[in-house]
Amino acid sequence: MRTDHEINQSPWKFYYGPNLGYIQEMYEQYLINPNDVDSSYRELFELWGPPSPAAAAPAAQEQSVKNGAAAAQTITSADPAFLKKVVDAGKLFRNIRTYGHLAAHNDPLGLTNGTDTSLLKPETYRLTKEDLAAIPASLIWEEAPESIQNGWDALQKLQETYTQSFGFEFGHIHEENERIWLNRQAETGMAGKPITATERTELLNRLIEVEQFETFLQRAFVGQKRFSIEGNDMLVPMLDEIVRELAHDGARHILMGMAHRGRLNVLTHVLGKPYGKIFSEFHHAPNKDLIPSEGSIGISFGWTGDVKYHLGAHRSVKAGETVETRISLANNPSHLEYVNPVVEGFTRAAQDDRSKPGYPVPDFGAAAAVLIHGDAAFAGEGIVAETLNFKKLPGYENGGTIHIIVNNRIGFTTESSDSRSTHYASDLAKGYEIPIVHVSADDPEACIAAVRMACEYRHKFHKDFLIDMIGYRRYGHNETDDPETTQPLLYQKQRNHPRVVSIYENVLKGKGLVTDEKLEQTKQEGLNRLQAALDEVKENDKQGKTGRLDASARLRSKEIKTAVPLDKLRSINANLLKWPEGFTVYNKLERILMRRADALEEGGKVDWGQAETLAFATILADGKPIRLSGQDSERATFAHRNLVLHDPQTGATHSPLHTLPEANASFAVYNSPLSEASVLGFDYGYNVYSPETLVIWEAQYGDFANAAQVIIDQFLSAGRVKWSQNSSLVMLLPHGYEGQGPEHSSARLERFLSLAAEDNWTVANLTSAAQYFHLLRRQAAITNTEEARPLIIMAPKSLIRNSLVASDPKALSEGAFQPVLEQPELGGSPKKVERLILCSGKISIDLATALEAGKDDESAEPTDWSWLHIARVEQLYPFPKGDVERIIARFPNLKEIMWVQEEPQNMGAWNYIEPRIRARAPRKSVVRFIGLPKRSSPASGFQYIHNMEQQRIISVALNRGTLTVNAKEDNGDE
Repeated sequence: MRTDHEINQSPWKFYYGPNLGYIQEMYEQYLINPNDVDSSYRELFELWGPPSPAAAAPAAQEQSVKNGAAAAQTITSADPAFLKKVVDAGKLFRNIRTYGHLAAHNDPLGLTNGTDTSLLKPETYRLTKEDLAAIPASLIWEEAPESIQNGWDALQKLQETYTQSFGFEFGHIHEENERIWLNRQAETGMAGKPITATERTELLNRLIEVEQFETFLQRAFVGQKRFSIEGNDMLVPMLDEIVRELAHDGARHILMGMAHRGRLNVLTHVLGKPYGKIFSEFHHAPNKDLIPSEGSIGISFGWTGDVKYHLGAHRSVKAGETVETRISLANNPSHLEYVNPVVEGFTRAAQDDRSKPGYPVPDFGAAAAVLIHGDAAFAGEGIVAETLNFKKLPGYENGGTIHIIVNNRIGFTTESSDSRSTHYASDLAKGYEIPIVHVSADDPEACIAAVRMACEYRHKFHKDFLIDMIGYRRYGHNETDDPETTQPLLYQKQRNHPRVVSIYENVLKGKGLVTDEKLEQTKQEGLNRLQAALDEVKENDKQGKTGRLDASARLRSKEIKTAVPLDKLRSINANLLKWPEGFTVYNKLERILMRRADALEEGGKVDWGQAETLAFATILADGKPIRLSGQDSERATFAHRNLVLHDPQTGATHSPLHTLPEANASFAVYNSPLSEASVLGFDYGYNVYSPETLVIWEAQYGDFANAAQVIIDQFLSAGRVKWSQNSSLVMLLPHGYEGQGPEHSSARLERFLSLAAEDNWTVANLTSAAQYFHLLRRQAAITNTEEARPLIIMAPKSLIRNSLVASDPKALSEGAFQPVLEQPELGGSPKKVERLILCSGKISIDLATALEAGKDDESAEPTDWSWLHIARVEQLYPFPKGDVERIIARFPNLKEIMWVQEEPQNMGAWNYIEPRIRARAPRKSVVRFIGLPKRSSPASGFQYIHNMEQQRIISVALNRGTLTVNAKEDNGDE
């Protein structure tokens, strides 16, 4: 016990470090409004006045010196048995800090199976209360509060800190200064510091709003799905607190992503979406009884749209006199965690300054990401790990994401024991050294404290933080589902469990902060607002409603000038071949690059790599920033790019596009991690949030895009019609059959064409460097306009260095992109043409190569090709029907139109192109297919078989004798 002398002294002598800072903060609030401060602190301020750091510091230092001296004397005089107890006590305390979370009381329903917590008990180390009481606290807890005098006191305090409301997991953090800081916050009261009386009543009022919204929907729209937040109601106040903290730290953009659980509540209360707008989406749903698909409720007509619990929103809030913070919740399909990388891309885009040449400069304080996860999905979906890996990668980091797992202990009908192999749903985050706090959803103040720790950690260390909020799910997966068919015992237990509003009401009543009368008034006012909004929706509905018109089929602009004057191209080209003084280029690469010096002169040729670099350079000169990422994109898989040069003597790097005098915007090129879905999702998000940027994602091989199919299907292909979310992202997918086997041949062109509709994107398969140059420049020109669409390019492999693909300089300076190219020197006598070959991509060059083969033999008779014409369909979608129709109309005696491709018949463009050709073929002509027969695998793994198959395709296509052959044999029809 303290003596009377101690009691009569100022209490401020017992506060120092973070505790003293907290007391000073409370005193500042007390000066503004005493009622905002907890009554216990108010009494101290009234009695003792302001806290005095000058008085407190010497007192703390003096006591520390005394404790240290006493401890040293104790150790000197101690026997070995005592020293052993000190060491064992140190182990006990270290294990409490590391494993105390295993004993924490943060599971509202008590569902957690018993865990071995013997490492947290003194008896495990043969320590008694007397043993610990004999050990000075300073020996085993260097920063123990002044009130902690010995090891027994220290044990009680640490057990209270680490095994009660919070479960702290910091032991996996390798950076010692971070780990020390985290433990210090937990131990000095940061995690459990009391919130003010006003904050408590506001928190209760928010919880009342959250609950009332859900119960009102349940009554007003019986049988409709909403994916209720109930059981994890604290998510909304936690997001409120995150917004306040991040805005206070200077964030001008807060980007959020979440799945459908609780989304409607977040939309209305955090994003400010009006009650009436949400009610109208329920009220107009035409198929209220369909179950169990999440996509069964339509909310609009006249366009595709999406269900209400997939939609996003934006809101701006004033954080001060001059600062405005914009909050955005990303649209998300039912693929749960796949929105994670999209939000990460949003955030980095909001942070990057792209206005100057060089790499864009990020300001990590300008924007912050908040990701809300489901417990089953966080552990189960690989996209989570892919996204967590962005944490410290230069092209993808964002200064720290705050993660919240809304942990309701179940995934649809699957229990945790069946859905993960880890103890916690959050364990994946340990591998990325992310601090974790487990907290009960039924402890509102603990949840707010966890948020404050998370935000302060992000602000200080610019790294991710994860809060695992453990609650439950009051209803089934959706409100039409009966959960007791699969979890009867769980839901019987949950039915008798009080709601968090009731729990917190009783807490505040006990503190005298609220009364029953005031609570009843607050609840009635909330119900009145909800009912008024619903009545207004019903009244508007009586007066008629208007659906959204489909604007997706609007015609694109006809002409976009993409040619660049030759003198400008020559100046840019010369500057691209200048290196900084003292920088050495790898000699082999220097010889290759210097071949470009004369490519733009008379008689020169521009290859694929040079055309691409010139396109990038001229786009930058136009003031458009560029972001290019993918596996090995700095060099490119086939070493044609080399936009980041490496000095073989010093290891220094240099990108010519960063020092280009003509550049007026940033150029970012990053080698990505070895993942597709997350990187494509990130780049899609980056492009959506910074639509003025030409964003390019490149697959190492085209078939690698298979691993990003969810992003392609749910976001890239359909985002425009589902959410009015425009994107101009470019996908470069190396595609071509060169005998490299099934995994390195096909970019699955057929999949993109099967998704092509409503003018949702452009799909191209090019055959010349100039075409690539103009298409990139056309794509850059439509960024940040209503014309913006994604661009899918079947990029070349062997064609990169094929002389037939290289272009005359005038094609860049005077030409434009042509959706269809005709083979030179063919079709000169239109009446003689009997076969028109339509093709696309590499097979077009294979045909051209075969046509050229006999020209070098001067003794051979010239081949008569007057019966044949070839046209390359460079833009497959939108289909250039006008160009194709004009070509067909030129040849009055066509016997057949032949589509030639290198892919199997059930792949490639054939199934897409066939009806379009048949619709335009002359009445007496035949439409035929020449290519590989139908197959389950894209290509052969044997080079000699590939060569034979390729030769057969070319031979049949260029053989006039096959004009009368039955097409079925070549088509491989079943």
